Amino acid sequence: MCGISGLYHFKNSRIVDESVLTRMRDTLIHRGPDSGANYISPDRKVGLSQRRLAVIDLSNEAACPMKNEDGTLWITYNGEVYNFKPLREELSRHGHQFKTRGDTEVVLHGYEEWGPDVVKKLNGMFAFAIWDEKKKIFFAARDHMGIKPFYYALQNGTFYFGSEIKAILAHPEFKKELNEQGFSYYLTFSTTPAPHTLFRNVRKLPAAHRLLINHDGSLQEDEYWNPTVAHAPNNKYTEREYIDEVGALLKDSIQAQMVSDVPFGCFLSGGIDSSINATLMSSALRHPVETFSVGYKDFNEKNEFEYSRMVAKSLGTKPHELLLDESHMRDFLPLYGKYADDPNGDQVCFPLFWLSELTKKSGVTVVQIGEGSDEIFSGYRTYIKAVALQKKWELFKKLPNPLKTKLLKSVMGLKTARLDFGKEYFQRFQNNEEPFWGLAVAFGNHAKENLVTPELKNAVTPSYGFIKALYKELQQNDPRADFLTQMTYVEIKNRLPELLLARADKMTMAHSLEGRVPFLDTRLVELAFRMPTAIKIKGGEPKYILKKTAENIIPKEIQKDIIWRKKQGFANPISEWLKPNYAISDTLMNIIYNSKLKERKFLNYDYVRYLADAHQKNKADHNFRLWNLITLSLWYDTWFS
Repeated sequence: MCGISGLYHFKNSRIVDESVLTRMRDTLIHRGPDSGANYISPDRKVGLSQRRLAVIDLSNEAACPMKNEDGTLWITYNGEVYNFKPLREELSRHGHQFKTRGDTEVVLHGYEEWGPDVVKKLNGMFAFAIWDEKKKIFFAARDHMGIKPFYYALQNGTFYFGSEIKAILAHPEFKKELNEQGFSYYLTFSTTPAPHTLFRNVRKLPAAHRLLINHDGSLQEDEYWNPTVAHAPNNKYTEREYIDEVGALLKDSIQAQMVSDVPFGCFLSGGIDSSINATLMSSALRHPVETFSVGYKDFNEKNEFEYSRMVAKSLGTKPHELLLDESHMRDFLPLYGKYADDPNGDQVCFPLFWLSELTKKSGVTVVQIGEGSDEIFSGYRTYIKAVALQKKWELFKKLPNPLKTKLLKSVMGLKTARLDFGKEYFQRFQNNEEPFWGLAVAFGNHAKENLVTPELKNAVTPSYGFIKALYKELQQNDPRADFLTQMTYVEIKNRLPELLLARADKMTMAHSLEGRVPFLDTRLVELAFRMPTAIKIKGGEPKYILKKTAENIIPKEIQKDIIWRKKQGFANPISEWLKPNYAISDTLMNIIYNSKLKERKFLNYDYVRYLADAHQKNKADHNFRLWNLITLSLWYDTWFS
């Protein structure tokens, strides 16, 4: 795993300054502490750089930027391609010769053989850029699920890129400005959906997209893979066949993602996903798996140590545990903005940051995590509730218009904060909008009407436009998609890559730790989209098919406690810490109230105080909304104050 960056002066007379290229590169030293290198093209128009975290083939020959035999192709690369060995064999049959044991050289020769379509053959996590000196073409790509990030910017005839935005901002000629549209999106989605960011002119290459700058300076960007295309539900498979197929793919994916020349381990919460990871890793090793778990001091009800210890004992792993308290939060807050230049309102960033530090300090460089399982296998109870709500909405739409109007007005007129979520859904119904926008919506239409000022509202378009485009896209790809499939599609196009995978990438890489996500093997994702809803959540049971699969994997003596207990998730005490009986409460709230962000006059701080007051008096739980405003304020004060 690495940090990549660079630039291409394709429409101006400027040339690459190596000292500036190095400055951009070294903003990413936490992503790659082992070495750093640059490449500058003969005409000094192109600069590629990399900070390296050596994982597979630790030799200098495997470092980037890397060239092909005649030096006409150069690549800077971040990621792991897990099917690189069969691809290397295929390329060898075509006459390609290899000097390293790693995957970077396979991607480079793959581009030489197949051009931009090389990405269609890769299974893994990656973000890379290739300079084709002979054809004067710049090519870049991001992996199928968006596990690895790729940011880029176009300004005054120069193309800048990096694994993190800070690399772009380090260039002295890049003008840093706030993106109001991205700001508005963040308030809604707790992140900025690709291609948007909070910086004007800085974009995220969306998951499963590739980018090409031709010799004439024209830029093309397209989607090379979509899980819904040609993957209609397969009703010919029996439940048992699905269970067997999921199990076989999981075993193959987890074992493939254990390839490493450095020590590796596994995050273990004691939930079904991490327990599957730990079990299959243990069965493939002759020594105990290193497992890592996190909890909270004085909040035993939020801890899952009982279950992680149960799994560790059953498998004979080497467990490591960490207890967090308010002091960890105090230490985390000033660091957040540094590592989250593309901020993320997910509260799991906090424990994940410290769990990653523990893992790295324990001598482990690669760790498997369970991200993505709940999204592709429908593991949240909220999904089941939303399906039921959608059915009621279909009945509601059949009512006479006068009765519908009367019911909507009566609900929207209620004055209790506890109905905010319900009001939001009713307002979407009233506006004839799709009801499901994702599981991380902090401020929907109803709440944003109170939160944002006219200055911001007049500068942006409504967030629903992004959601509407996703539903339209799915309708074109799969007209028969049912509501659960629609929700899954919305999640994997926004919340999964730009919130969940982004938090995993940024918080692990802050400690030079590589996180791998075996549940997001593209074959598993495609299989999940082919799976009928009736099997995926049979009997209204979230993640039913995966739970049945787990019965063939996890030791029988712990199956009842691990597989079939109610999902707890990555719980944390932030809701409690925001209340006045905790000393850290004032620290957290003052981040919002004292932020330089107030000078922008985008937010109604009277409404913010209303949310805080309702939360602190136990009238409503607004911890997620308040945390989003805290992270947004921390980000702004880091990059704009």
